[in-house]
Amino acid sequence: MKHMRVPDLRAMKERGEKIAVWTAYDFTMARILDRAGIDVILVGDSLGMVVLGYDTTLPVTLDMMIHHTRAVSRGAKRALIIADMPFLTFQLSVEEAMRNAGRLIQQGGAAAVKIEGGRQIVETAKRLVDIGIPVMGHLGLTPQSVHQLGGFRPQGRDSDAADRLMQDAEILEKSGVFAIVLESIPADLAGRVTASLKIPTIGIGAGTQCDGQVLVSYDALGLSDAAPPFAKQYAQLGEQILSAARAYIEDVRAGGPHR
Repeated sequence: MKHMRVPDLRAMKERGEKIAVWTAYDFTMARILDRAGIDVILVGDSLGMVVLGYDTTLPVTLDMMIHHTRAVSRGAKRALIIADMPFLTFQLSVEEAMRNAGRLIQQGGAAAVKIEGGRQIVETAKRLVDIGIPVMGHLGLTPQSVHQLGGFRPQGRDSDAADRLMQDAEILEKSGVFAIVLESIPADLAGRVTASLKIPTIGIGAGTQCDGQVLVSYDALGLSDAAPPFAKQYAQLGEQILSAARAYIEDVRAGGPHR
């Protein structure tokens, strides 16, 4: 299998081929997903919640993201690796965003970065693209704005919000982003956005009309205590690990398992 590059995603959209994206945060998971043939591995700031135990993504730092992205880049040799820019690493100034994105590429080994927000991050996205850093956008439910949004709530449900999101998507495309994540928006809105753009859309809780889908791996594998309702579970690894650990404890109590 060939190494996935940023332009390959647009080519997949043009061919009508759906794009498969999962998150990974460590070497072992990245290596397994790479062997499976996943198109894109997103090193999400969701690691703050599913790996580090925080209630939101807000405590995640740039150094944390670099640490986990570096591990993923060692494990995945074929998939395209995209790293989230965490809270306050791109909002303060364009110059700081350039420096921080550069660290995710240079030190973390990412091929691209993902930034949350619409028209307010356009100048930042443009500058990053201008210096050679590919940028993925993220609209709808943007977890870094969880307090402003009043929680992890679906977005784009009224006509004004839907119109604004559509405009933001078109503005982001003009800024040079190569793809946009659409999170927790109505399926018909996601379909309209997808049809209006030449760049791919990647949905999460946004119906089936997007050009691709992304899931948090811990949700898909049954490792999360409370996965969102839209997240299909493809395995129940949490229960399997629980059973294995209990079996091991029983063996140890009985004098095993080593011979």
